[in-house]
Amino acid sequence: MYSVDRPTLFRERHGWCPYSERVWLALEVMGLPYDTVRIDNTGPGVKPDYWPGGTTPQMRWADGQWQGESMNLIRALDERCGGGLYAPPDVEEKIKAWKTIFPRGARPSSRAAFLFGNGGNPLPKKEFERVLQETDDLLRDSNGPFFCGVFSAADIAWAPFLERYAAQLPCLHDGLLARSDDYPHLNRWYQAMDDQIAAYACRVKGDNWSWRKVLGMAGYGNMGNVPNDILNRMVKFAIEDRMLAHLSKEESMKQQKLWDEYRIERPYLAPTASAEAAATIVRNREAIIADVEKQCKFDMKWQAELSGNDIDMSLRELAALLVVDIKTIIRISRDANLKRQVGSMASFLDERLCVPRDMGSMSAFSIRQIAYRLCEKEREQYIWA
Repeated sequence: MYSVDRPTLFRERHGWCPYSERVWLALEVMGLPYDTVRIDNTGPGVKPDYWPGGTTPQMRWADGQWQGESMNLIRALDERCGGGLYAPPDVEEKIKAWKTIFPRGARPSSRAAFLFGNGGNPLPKKEFERVLQETDDLLRDSNGPFFCGVFSAADIAWAPFLERYAAQLPCLHDGLLARSDDYPHLNRWYQAMDDQIAAYACRVKGDNWSWRKVLGMAGYGNMGNVPNDILNRMVKFAIEDRMLAHLSKEESMKQQKLWDEYRIERPYLAPTASAEAAATIVRNREAIIADVEKQCKFDMKWQAELSGNDIDMSLRELAALLVVDIKTIIRISRDANLKRQVGSMASFLDERLCVPRDMGSMSAFSIRQIAYRLCEKEREQYIWA
């Protein structure tokens, strides 16, 4: 239900819509109190009676007024709350550049934005290279890592689309990497968004695993006709994601610093991203159990891994492990069957999670770490160290 004393953001329910992500990121960065209603944009999905219709995102302001279009909403938020997102003199120019640089004649799918032509095939590699090079050139002219030197509405306008490109382009063409030394200024921008914008890194940003999974889904994008070479690359990167499921001590400390910054004005959050994953599991345990039981009925892999397990117990042990309960670590390490059950549950959640719909990328990564460490014998020493 919408609020009567603060704005309510109506956004697409899966977290796929890049335009909804723009407004969501602006609200989070500005630290504004707001409510959220998730709308099913797939057509026949159930909508609330008070939904006026149309596309997401839309905002219902506290005074009862409705407003749409992502950048208009961000401008209105900035004017009402003094966020300074439009302070740089060249911000409008950098926002408009997004429209001229990103491919024309490409399907604006929320799951696979500006990747496929009208025929459902990926755009040529040269077209993507043009987009990346022109974006890099635009960033080269700034006096800092962001589009206007400092973080602004321009970065919010570009972020959802560049985020998806970083994850999805390598699946479409060999050697097509947005985050690489070939585009040093763009690479610096990606790093600055990850390292400096806490709300983005902790909550709003989707992860590579989720963005790659949706490439194989039918819809207003590739129509589900994914060539075998793309599917093979998706599998390759999925394996690499699992192999990278370990952070150095320095990386862990950097992420914790960002998390601490993000939760300063959000006391309802757990003290760590990992503990927040545990809290999310506890809140949604009934839905998770129902999902496990459903998947086990028709998926032989999960039937073999999870059937016969005490699912609720496995979830409880996994949640305790995410909170880093030393007694739980000892108990699981000494019980091979329990270790297998908890590892299988973590693997199930890792595969089923959609980031950022279900939780932020940091919290989801903590589940992936446990899945990999419990399921791969050669990596077990990390969790018990």
